[in-house]
Amino acid sequence: GRRVITDKGEKGDANEAVIKALIEAGNLVARGRLKHQYPHSWRSKKPVIFRNTPQWFIHMDEALPSLGNSTLREVSLKSIRETQWVPPAGENRIRGMIEAKPDWVVSRQRAWGVPITVFVSKATGEILKDSQVNARIADAFEAEGGDAWFADADGARFLKPEYDPADYEKINDVLDVWFDSGSTHSYVLGDAKNFPGLAGIARKVDGGPDIVMYLEGSDQHRGWFHSSLIESAGTRGRAPYDVVLTHGFTMDEKGQKMSKSLGNVVAPQDIIAKSGADILRLWVASVDYSDDQRIGPDILKNMSEAYRKLRNTIRWMLGALSHYDKAARLGSQGMEEVDRLMLHRLAELDGEIRDSYRTYNYKKVVSLLSAFMNTELSAFYFDIRKDALYCEPPSSTKRLGSLEAIEQIFRCVTLWLAPILSFTMEEAWLERYPEVRAAGGSVHLETFPEVPAAWRDDALAAKWEKIREVRSVITGALELQRAAKVIGSSLEAAPVVHIADPELLAMLSGVDMAEVAITSAITLTAAPAPADAFTSDQVKGVAVVFAAASGMKCARSWRYTEDVGSDPAFPDVSARDAKALHELRALGRLAL
Repeated sequence: GRRVITDKGEKGDANEAVIKALIEAGNLVARGRLKHQYPHSWRSKKPVIFRNTPQWFIHMDEALPSLGNSTLREVSLKSIRETQWVPPAGENRIRGMIEAKPDWVVSRQRAWGVPITVFVSKATGEILKDSQVNARIADAFEAEGGDAWFADADGARFLKPEYDPADYEKINDVLDVWFDSGSTHSYVLGDAKNFPGLAGIARKVDGGPDIVMYLEGSDQHRGWFHSSLIESAGTRGRAPYDVVLTHGFTMDEKGQKMSKSLGNVVAPQDIIAKSGADILRLWVASVDYSDDQRIGPDILKNMSEAYRKLRNTIRWMLGALSHYDKAARLGSQGMEEVDRLMLHRLAELDGEIRDSYRTYNYKKVVSLLSAFMNTELSAFYFDIRKDALYCEPPSSTKRLGSLEAIEQIFRCVTLWLAPILSFTMEEAWLERYPEVRAAGGSVHLETFPEVPAAWRDDALAAKWEKIREVRSVITGALELQRAAKVIGSSLEAAPVVHIADPELLAMLSGVDMAEVAITSAITLTAAPAPADAFTSDQVKGVAVVFAAASGMKCARSWRYTEDVGSDPAFPDVSARDAKALHELRALGRLAL
């Protein structure tokens, strides 16, 4: 009969010869190419060869007396529900795998590996179950390792004298390597009886149970997390872990997989050698680890800049606190409002920081503290308080209250950042508290600060939100004057601020807006603003008219005041600064 021949290619002489012969015989109806897919090894890129071979399985749906007649699948699914999965999507992923999983194949046919130490009766096909045989196998493994099984061809050393080796087949298959890694919990979390050297590793800390976390890439739902769960469910009736955290993979800056052949590998040791370990740690804590993340020179450059800002803020606080006497504490009620505002922010942050650490949301920790330290501390609070810290007399309650607030800020921020910037915060902590260094202590032996609930003051925060809005309009007006080279410093200004809202004006009347806006003076008025006054679209009812500061410039504070030269001992400074200089001289901190 006539046949249709399809030709998959022109390679080789046989195909063409056969087709030619069929044509000559008139038996070829058509010829063509068929493109099809065939599985290839991802490593060798060669076609996969399939073969059928017996395997060893563990039943997933057999009721087991050791598990209260529950099945391995039931116990595994129950354990999944009892485990915290980070991110939560991991729970659905592994549950779907366990629900659809057929019997668990645990054997492989390789020349190496941990052997499946089983004897099978040649007559009945039953597995030999004998405690004495098992004990001899265990003793041999303890002394010689897994090679003891392969060294004995027929297993006579394990079977005799009770059994004739000729009656049994010694299985030489090996365990799947995932079974090996899945059983690691049995010794890492082992009990005192079996593993005296490792007893209590994951048992109790400070009187409470430890939390056992498994942490690996998202591909391990099918691997290590999977095999660990089933093995422990079968032997212990529960998962070996309390929390499973999965992360994505690290790519280069273009989102490509790192490869030596591409030359785009970023080695951690190179980053540490060049920039320090804390730069790498800050990058790790800053990324969304639940997805693939990118790293490269430009990203690390930005991270170094972020680190520098955080470190400089810590360094500035250390400098400000260098002469602070911790015995001269006023308490929060003795502080001025702007200082208490910062304590309020610490109280707000405390809950968010603790919750973020509790849920392994390190990116949020970095985001919260970076915004707080760069925007609220450096660009606002410290900017305002520099005058009081540098120029007020040492006995000034304003200065003492500011230092006390900065001390509290330093403690909180340093302890909150310690798990991430571990080396930098250790350095800062020991510099601030040399007594801790002398006692061999460490910031990492401290707990998170206990922030008093009394620091929380939502009404004060709402008030200062309004004050900061007014401040933003004033600084906007001054920026125009600075850009026009009318002024160089904001202290050269004494603007007039027109407030349309009587309630807002009344609230501002008790606030030193010149100090808040860092000017030499400010006039608040309810009078209508002139047409050329500076306004902001974001803050309605506030207008600013620029005016130059009057008086003379204090050589110490750079503020323009009318009382410069009022103290003959210090003719080029204001009365406030002269008082400070007298106190410093009395304390021996001012050279004559």
